[in-house]
Amino acid sequence: MNTTRGAILASLIVVLSLEPSIAPGQPAELLLRCDDIGMCHAVNTALQRVLERRIPVSVSMMVACPWYQEAVEILREHPEVAVGVHLTLNAEWKGYRWGPVAGRNAVPTLVDSAGYFFPSRALFFAHKPDIREVETELRAQIERAVGTGLRIDYVDYHMGTAVDRPELRALVERLAGEYRLGISRYFGETDVSGLYGAEAANKPDTLVAMARTLEPGSLRLMVFHIGLETPEMDALIDLNPSGLKQMSRHREAELRALTSENFLSRLKEMSVRLLTYRDLLARLGVGGMKRPVIPQ
Repeated sequence: MNTTRGAILASLIVVLSLEPSIAPGQPAELLLRCDDIGMCHAVNTALQRVLERRIPVSVSMMVACPWYQEAVEILREHPEVAVGVHLTLNAEWKGYRWGPVAGRNAVPTLVDSAGYFFPSRALFFAHKPDIREVETELRAQIERAVGTGLRIDYVDYHMGTAVDRPELRALVERLAGEYRLGISRYFGETDVSGLYGAEAANKPDTLVAMARTLEPGSLRLMVFHIGLETPEMDALIDLNPSGLKQMSRHREAELRALTSENFLSRLKEMSVRLLTYRDLLARLGVGGMKRPVIPQ
């Protein structure tokens, strides 16, 4: 990539309060983003079920995880899907860890003694990561994704680590500019929150209630962590204190909520327009991105 062009594109990403990208009175627009794709087989299988429903989604793929190659095979059959790189600097599951694409010797400040990413943001920063190594790893992840032959549309960030510090956010912006990729939450979309922490049994109803809050003229984002309640996923325990218990049950509940007829019918009744990050890039281009206002 031309680094000068990348720097110019990155310079277009400025710190501004974003105005709505569509005028009030127009239909609400909604992005549905599925995270952690490629993490494991149960997550990939859940994605297949979403794609079978022909729901317009943006799919954030973790190429540092062992199962990303299966995700690539699935996504090759669905070229209409917007694919992003879920930039990954943490491996949070007890007994199931992954390490850097660049290799542990290339990025020693990013890994523990076994060569795996740290499970939390706190541990990541406690070990004083070298930003040059962060760039090496994030670039390796983007290159791996591009090298699959899939059309890569955007980047986002697993657990928020890759943008947790101003210098890291600037790095992500520069890399996105260099590779001409969008960045999630940089097109004026704001999160519709509340699904992740809801009780598993209540997630379908919670999602329908969230849909009712969509206002005409708004551009909103819903993030899903889908999966199947299988023995594989039942065995995964989040090492972060804030992690959900019975995680596999929550992930299957999010899958059921996203694919439920009640939710999809509600969106249709409200004339909500479903978009992907590919659609936003076609509308605004990388030059239309603006850094979101970060709460202090």
